[in-house]
Amino acid sequence: MTVQHRGSAPAAQGGGADPARWDIATVADAVAVDPAGTYAAAAADVLEAFADDGVLTGSFALPEFGPGAAFPGSQAIGFHFVDYVVHGWDMARSIDAPFTLPADVISAVLPLVFAVPDGDFRTAPGSPFAPAIDAGEEVSDLDRVLLHLGRSPGWTPSP
Repeated sequence: MTVQHRGSAPAAQGGGADPARWDIATVADAVAVDPAGTYAAAAADVLEAFADDGVLTGSFALPEFGPGAAFPGSQAIGFHFVDYVVHGWDMARSIDAPFTLPADVISAVLPLVFAVPDGDFRTAPGSPFAPAIDAGEEVSDLDRVLLHLGRSPGWTPSP
């Protein structure tokens, strides 16, 4: 999660095309020494970058999507938002902690998540999401988010 902030902050400022900015190796040592401090610094950097005037209409280079991939700022920030909702759940679930988000956060992320296409490409190595799982009836909106992105809301870490 820290490396996503470290890549997204310069991307918001026009400098995200360098794949090294998105490489976990660039933060691994710092995270090992001070995980909370390194994350907090990266979060502060991305919040500052996202607050700049014009960021929503600027272009973000996102090499994780492929060479030369660039997106409007509003869409790239949406990608980042989806990542943080889902990876927040991932982290909480991995340590068996509760995960609750305000209803307005869930309602804001739903249309972004459902804009993510499903298909066979999700089975390819390196795909950011597994194939969508049928939501069925009577599931929460957070569960719909998780299921659409290929995560099982009932997943628990192995003992």
